Amino acid sequence: MSDRPLTVLFMPESAYGPTNQCIGVGKVLLDRGHRVVFAAEASWKGKLEALGFEEDLVDLAPPPPEDAGEQDAGAFWKDFIRETAPEFRKPTIEQLTTFIQPTFQALIDGAVYCEPQLREIIARVKPDVIVEDNVVCFPALTTAGVPFVRIVSCNPLEVKGPGVAPAFSGYAQDDPGSWPAYRAEYERTHREMWGAFNAFVVASGAEPLPDLEFIHSDNAANLYVYPKEADYVAARPLDSTWTRMDSSVRTTDSDYVVPAAVADRPEGSALIYLSLGSLGSADVELMKRLVEVLGKTPHRFIVSKGPQHTEYELADNMVGAEFVPQTRIIPEVDLVITHGGNNTTTESLHFGKPMILLPLFWDQYDNAQRIHELGFGRRLATYAFTGEEMNDALTSLLGDAELRARMAEMGEAIRSRDGLRVGADVIERVGREHVAS
Repeated sequence: MSDRPLTVLFMPESAYGPTNQCIGVGKVLLDRGHRVVFAAEASWKGKLEALGFEEDLVDLAPPPPEDAGEQDAGAFWKDFIRETAPEFRKPTIEQLTTFIQPTFQALIDGAVYCEPQLREIIARVKPDVIVEDNVVCFPALTTAGVPFVRIVSCNPLEVKGPGVAPAFSGYAQDDPGSWPAYRAEYERTHREMWGAFNAFVVASGAEPLPDLEFIHSDNAANLYVYPKEADYVAARPLDSTWTRMDSSVRTTDSDYVVPAAVADRPEGSALIYLSLGSLGSADVELMKRLVEVLGKTPHRFIVSKGPQHTEYELADNMVGAEFVPQTRIIPEVDLVITHGGNNTTTESLHFGKPMILLPLFWDQYDNAQRIHELGFGRRLATYAFTGEEMNDALTSLLGDAELRARMAEMGEAIRSRDGLRVGADVIERVGREHVAS
């Protein structure tokens, strides 16, 4: 095979989780001498270039009218959370109508809008392999005449099967009786939208989508991010195109020194990381409640405060900032309190840390349930947990020496499997095979 540098085009969903996951794999390829280009959404301008990547960015929606004026970021988050947070309090089967379907529709609208831009980018970049981390198909990427690699950076229930709980439900693996009603509601709420999108995909020259799926799986390769110890493959086997990346922990985060205010803690006090992601942390009332409850504990906390960081104060046993280098912090703490996003969940397992999970939406419920049923953490009701329940979860997880030792050993095994390199190897292999053919 040719050993010339490859040109790899990444298109991640415009969210921190998928983009950070692609950054991790892309950095490995960059360090191997390959050219790595990101066709990310335009709001990432300058952020990826600063890490050594090329940017050829896309708009996923028309620009606002000239007379609309610029909206303050804080105002945007206030408005968004005010309108959206009530949906997160609903059962997951109700969120299919009020959150999941509208979110898919917004993603579809973005895919349709940027299709001409992507074709222009592909013509400019001339990639040898294309990598997408998203939940919807972009026909330009799959019809470019080069290998297409899909990454699933959500919980792997996104790859469906009769032996596993339905994606986004948060339902238990040992309670299959609850699954059919959810699947029926998913079909009712998504069938018409899927049909319209499938027609667009076919009209754009791509193969028809699998029934009720919004992205293809018959690709040159498929990658997914989840450790073996928590995976579902026994209940839902995957074909040979799929490769598991046990973890995908980027190396681009800046260094972090734990501040003395929380590093120097009394006996019996643990160091805990609290992050609800950019969306959860923007719910100021939820963050205030967590600060109030956790501020009464003997423990110390590092808090990712998020986009509304100026709207609330931390307790005396806490330090934090709007953004913190998560992959540098998790190795230093004893426990993680998280919304259950796939990045934070798999990074916590990568470093062998037990979790308390407060899910809000999408696959966060699936991760929270999986960690809970495997005994790697405790799932709590995000908006209804009591102080007693939180304290009980903290005490039981931190006091379980056997669990912590088992998780530390598991983390060591996950790290040894080097998921970032596994993913980069797959992308590099299919690219080289294409160049050689």
